[in-house]
Amino acid sequence: MAEQVLVQFRVDKDLKQDVADICDALGTDLPTVFRMCMKQIKIVRGIPFSTRLPENVVTRSEALDAFEEMRGQAADVPEMSMEEINEEIRSSRAERKF
Repeated sequence: MAEQVLVQFRVDKDLKQDVADICDALGTDLPTVFRMCMKQIKIVRGIPFSTRLPENVVTRSEALDAFEEMRGQAADVPEMSMEEINEEIRSSRAERKF
């Protein structure tokens, strides 16, 4: 096995997390992707490829932003008692029977 060296660089924390989430969705991790990229750069002697997720895949930060937005929208919704919640469920089930 060839001698290995440590490669380090600085990157924006949010960018790193978004990219790590994408790699995870693709079934891999950042170090593996970086090694793949470096090997391909050597083979093609340039930037080697483009890999993209489908547009409907959401990153962690996008999901958190959406959650915070929904939380803000729900802030004006009054609290319901357990009986009110159960009545909503009964009513919804009754509507589905017809």
